[in-house]
Amino acid sequence: MPAPATATQSAVPARPKRRLWPLLLILVVVFAGGAGGGWWWWQGRQQADAEATPAKPIRQPARYVALEPSFVVNLADTDAVRYLQADLQVVTRDPATLESLDAHLPSIRNRLLRLFGQQQSRQLAQRAGKERLQQAARDEVRALLKAEGEPDKVEAVIFTSLVTQ
Repeated sequence: MPAPATATQSAVPARPKRRLWPLLLILVVVFAGGAGGGWWWWQGRQQADAEATPAKPIRQPARYVALEPSFVVNLADTDAVRYLQADLQVVTRDPATLESLDAHLPSIRNRLLRLFGQQQSRQLAQRAGKERLQQAARDEVRALLKAEGEPDKVEAVIFTSLVTQ
């Protein structure tokens, strides 16, 4: 009986286990190298994207320039004598514009006095009229600064008090 057992062993070829381990080791090394290379490439892309995106500039705090003393003007009403009294502040975030406002304050007051003197009380009775006056005042300040060759980054002219009589 021992003869048939050797015949079956010789009929089925024996698999060499030594050839399988080097192949698996090569596959693991290739996979690990590919994963490491992919990670390195992805990190390089992330860094390049971060450098390409410009940093958001830091927003400066708002600065307020009070135009004192109060503006008191006769309104352009023809049916009665009416007055406007207003306290104003100019809003900017730009330090250079802040210096320009201080340097040209008398001219700014002059332009705003003339602008306010052209208004009528019925125009200022509604909120929309007051908002239009604010925008016109801001445009006057910007136009003056631009004409003087100064920075004109004025965000707004705000009323802290507005009285019509």
